[in-house]
Amino acid sequence: MDTGQKTPHANPGAPETPRLCTDLIIEVGAGLVVLIERKNTPNGWALPGGFVDVGETVEEAALREAKEETGLDVELVRQFHVYSDPKRDPRGHTASVVWVAHARGKPRAGSDAGNVGLYHQMNLPETISFDHRQILTDYFQERY
Repeated sequence: MDTGQKTPHANPGAPETPRLCTDLIIEVGAGLVVLIERKNTPNGWALPGGFVDVGETVEEAALREAKEETGLDVELVRQFHVYSDPKRDPRGHTASVVWVAHARGKPRAGSDAGNVGLYHQMNLPETISFDHRQILTDYFQERY
């Protein structure tokens, strides 16, 4: 499937691949997780996360994105699952390594987060971006 997304390669002739992302399910206690309200399209609430930069590991990217978007220093507890449906991001094919993380403190919106909130599985926002509702459903149902 051609998404129109072109990925630059250092090696001409290398295969075109999905862009690598990382997302975090940040637990803050009492069954609450941190979600950000996106400033940019696609709009809606989302798990903190973003693209992995060249030269960084997915773990480093997860820690960086958590700090940039929520102001929280997190501890990565475990890798949750990899989500790679070609339709998961309307901007193009991505694959995301999702982490479960712990944090203490009060999150604050930063970088591309317009707002930040704490949510329980029983009060999730109506509009959730990407495939993050499915990720949260899998997490709350302890699927992985």
